[in-house]
Amino acid sequence: MTTTATPPPPKDLRAFYENPAVPVASGTPRSRRQARMLAAALGPAGDRPRTILDIGCGDGTAAATAAPLLPGHRIIGVDWSQDALRRARTRIPYAVRGELTDGGLPLRAGSADAVLFSEVVEHLVDPDAALDEIRRVLRPGGHLMLSTPNLAAWYNRALLLAGVQPVFSEVSLRGIHGRPGKEVVGHLRLYTARALREFVAASGFEVVRLAGAPFHGVPRPLRPIDKLACARPSLASILLLHARRT
Repeated sequence: MTTTATPPPPKDLRAFYENPAVPVASGTPRSRRQARMLAAALGPAGDRPRTILDIGCGDGTAAATAAPLLPGHRIIGVDWSQDALRRARTRIPYAVRGELTDGGLPLRAGSADAVLFSEVVEHLVDPDAALDEIRRVLRPGGHLMLSTPNLAAWYNRALLLAGVQPVFSEVSLRGIHGRPGKEVVGHLRLYTARALREFVAASGFEVVRLAGAPFHGVPRPLRPIDKLACARPSLASILLLHARRT
């Protein structure tokens, strides 16, 4: 069965992400989980507030959700979509335009204490260059909080056995083909827990912790199972990874 996605067919990938109809915010519950992990890693601001970059901040919802859990620290949203930045500036004090490739971020090396990288890596053509740039702007020992959908989520394993395209995976930017769901969101790459650990470690980071989070798109009757799956990140819907720059 084929369904038609909400956004109209894009001319190219950049046009797709500049389309206001394309979702630019992830779920609030997992944004809170990620912020709590970062708050525990950073500790109280005290006399030395930390600089936190929310790279791929979208409409600023995730940064605004994290801010109350990170009092005293400075959160700067970064995105290359002008439409997303206009919306982000209504929610957070600082939002700047920047790209992980094509010249890099408008920040000096070692200027950030932490990076929030929420539901971004799955959208990238060149994730290796992206992590190189994140490593550049982080100080030694700085924190990376990365979240991404899990290719091996518990229901995706069952879907593959049934010959169905896994949730989160996409074969087109113009419509949904062969998988459940109603929205095209532009996923280009997907990771299992093992692949994500290995990829981040190979990029010059030490993996500190990998946790699971639920997915808001799971049908309501199945949400209790989805929450239980978070106890085993390899089965969870969303992977939350904490790593430190070596």
